[in-house]
Amino acid sequence: MAGQWLQWVRGVVTVHIRGGQPERLVNRALEGGLELSSIRWTSGGKLEFELSVGDFFRLRPFLKETGCRAHVVKREGMPFWLVRFEKRKFFAIGIGLFFVGIYLLSSLVWSIEVKGNVKLTEEQILTAAKKEGIFPMQWSFKLKDKDLLSKELVTDLPGTTWVGVEKKGTRIVIQVVESTEAEKAELQNPRHLVASNDAVITEIYTEKGRPVVKKNMKVKKGQTLISGTIGGGAYTQSVVAKGKVRGLVWYEFNVASPLTQEVKVYTGEKKTKWYAVIGSRALQVSGYGKNPFDTSENVVVEEQATWRGLKLPFGRLKKTIMEVRTDERELTEEEAKNNGMLQAKADVMLKAGNDAVILKEIVLHEKTDNGKVYMKVLFEVEQSIVEEMPLVQMQGE
Repeated sequence: MAGQWLQWVRGVVTVHIRGGQPERLVNRALEGGLELSSIRWTSGGKLEFELSVGDFFRLRPFLKETGCRAHVVKREGMPFWLVRFEKRKFFAIGIGLFFVGIYLLSSLVWSIEVKGNVKLTEEQILTAAKKEGIFPMQWSFKLKDKDLLSKELVTDLPGTTWVGVEKKGTRIVIQVVESTEAEKAELQNPRHLVASNDAVITEIYTEKGRPVVKKNMKVKKGQTLISGTIGGGAYTQSVVAKGKVRGLVWYEFNVASPLTQEVKVYTGEKKTKWYAVIGSRALQVSGYGKNPFDTSENVVVEEQATWRGLKLPFGRLKKTIMEVRTDERELTEEEAKNNGMLQAKADVMLKAGNDAVILKEIVLHEKTDNGKVYMKVLFEVEQSIVEEMPLVQMQGE
């Protein structure tokens, strides 16, 4: 590695040898103390090797002796880099200023993100942060130590137990942990649990109260399942009935499903717009003009510039406007029937609750008329059938 570095400092040239006696040239040069490397024949039949800039000027006597001519095809190393730098010093200065600008921009706080707040508003937290010197366009090296900021923000924000401040590139993340208060138990009046639907009991679990039905019993809507009255006589007591009761419930639906379906199709025509993004602002740089399509969809892809793992506050955004049209697709009767069943099942789950299970589906009647499939469907569903009913106590009890 050290040898390669020294070679780069001295400068390296790659030459092609033409005419004369190339093999004798190599032997005489090596005997004369020149350091040749990467000696090889090219596909064009020319001898090629690499040597330092100093050895290149010492090669001339051997070229005359062997009748060869040398043509430089590649130059590498510090001497050539310095020459190019001299020729393009304004460009190099511009590159230097660009990287200085990048460093300065990456040293600014461009945005502040607040996480974890529930009771406190984001505005309250940002106001407290600004008081401690955290705000957009602030130099990051002017920020206080993270531990000190955390303590001061906890003091400034009543109701917090911890506030973390973390710098991620040009973004500051404020993580808030609020103090929690024990939830007060909700006061509940004595009640019965009654049936919300006509059903057949499949499961009953009583946590509090007196069960008055059993598994496999048929119950009517409004019938008491778990009573909030326990004991008897002088020892009668009213409680808040609690428990779980599930049962089989039947739903009948009339379904009408069309034999045509509207589908969205991309035509392949599109228009692309490019934007330069700086902070939260976007400046359009290409693709000007109105949307040429009657119906379209936008696909937006944003690319943020990065440097050494840091996200920089600028980048580019590509907006592709894609033309779409709506076509009508003819469905078979089976496809229309499946679509209708799916919609009916969604309606069943909406009525029965998220914990419901559809056990059976029976098509009672089916016909096709006027471009639609009509069905009468019976669903057998297992679901919770519990409904609360306040227990009204007589005055004097």
